[in-house]
Amino acid sequence: MATAVITGGTDGIGRALADAYLERGHEVVIVGTSTDKGKDFEAYGDRAHFLRADLSLVAENHRVLTWITERYPAVDVLVLGARFHRSTRVETPDGFESNFALFYLSRYLLSHGLAGPLGRAERPVVLNFGGSGQTGPVRWDDLQLRHDYPGTGALGHGGALCDLLGVHFSRVHPGIPYVIDHPGVVATSFAGEYDIATATFVDRLRTSGKPVAQAVAQILPFLDAPPAPLTAVLEGIRVPTDTPAFDPGDAARLHHLTEELLADRA
Repeated sequence: MATAVITGGTDGIGRALADAYLERGHEVVIVGTSTDKGKDFEAYGDRAHFLRADLSLVAENHRVLTWITERYPAVDVLVLGARFHRSTRVETPDGFESNFALFYLSRYLLSHGLAGPLGRAERPVVLNFGGSGQTGPVRWDDLQLRHDYPGTGALGHGGALCDLLGVHFSRVHPGIPYVIDHPGVVATSFAGEYDIATATFVDRLRTSGKPVAQAVAQILPFLDAPPAPLTAVLEGIRVPTDTPAFDPGDAARLHHLTEELLADRA
């Protein structure tokens, strides 16, 4: 039986993808922080599983990796969709800026950490809801956004890091197709802590954004038949990956910097 693992799977696009793979007969594991929503999903039957975890913490990512690899020798689909925006800069107990920790670092840890099980699947695929070349530039001298914290732009910065993560992963693991998707503005919960002005704007997006079903329909074809080792998608349209946003040298640089950051906190 095929297995799908979906972070940020208790709500929005992640939950819709979880439902879609469940209908296809997959064993589906969703990872999130809402126990109530997780129990909701588990009510669908024996193939629906929920793992509660705060993926902004390095130790929690390792716990999730251990839990998954002990139960599933192969993982067919990995969806990296967890996000939680903050208008004000916050550091995790590990000392990482919160968006960096959740939106980028957890994706780094989980994708590389599950490369073994993914490599044992017949037709594996990784989906990262990242930047798709639409965000940036990377603040190389301030990856933790300590200076001039950009508010809503913090997720955009994380998206630029996710683009480079996809580049490096696809070069190290060419047999595991990696899809980076920017779904556009979708009417989801927009989980986060917002200042008053941003909260007002986000409230409008919750009703004016495209339906979740439309976003899922736009990305599923790329998951079912990834056209390249690395594929970038913007609202259902493939975009080039030979632009500066996907520079292999920058991708290698980010990989080494990330390894150093993790080693410093080991």
